Amino acid sequence: MKRERALQVVLVLVGLFYCFWGYLLFDDLWHSRWLSGHSDVMPMFLSLNTALGVCLLVAVSQPAQHRLMIAYGAWSSLAHGFTMTIMSAQAVAHGMHRKDSPQDIVIFGVIGVSLLALLPAKQPSPPGAPISEPRVAER
Repeated sequence: MKRERALQVVLVLVGLFYCFWGYLLFDDLWHSRWLSGHSDVMPMFLSLNTALGVCLLVAVSQPAQHRLMIAYGAWSSLAHGFTMTIMSAQAVAHGMHRKDSPQDIVIFGVIGVSLLALLPAKQPSPPGAPISEPRVAER
C-alpha cells in the first residue's frame, strides 16, 4: 500500500510538472516566440509532454489500470534524458555548452527511474480467458 501511495505522489508531481508546460506552450504560441529562434521543435515537445502530464494525472486514481501509460512516461523521460546527454557530449566535443544541462538530464533521469521503480505489477490474465480477448479497464 505504501508503494502505491508513493507512486500516486510521484504521478501527481510529474503530472503537474508536465502540465505546467502547457502554460509555456500557450505562451510560446500566443506570442509566436518559436518563430524568432526558428525553433519549431520546442512547441511540439511541450505539447507532447503536456498531454503526457494530463494522462499521468488521470492514472493517479487507479495506477494498476494505467500501467502502460506510466511505463510510457518513464521510458519517454529516460529517452529524453539520454538524448540530452548525447547532445551535451557532442556540444562539449565541439567546444560549446548547452544551457539546460546537466540539471535537466538529472531531472528526466530521476523521473524515469522513479516511475519505473514504482511501476505497478503486471495484472495476470483471468484463468481460462482466450489470448485474443481484450482486457478493458473497469471503472
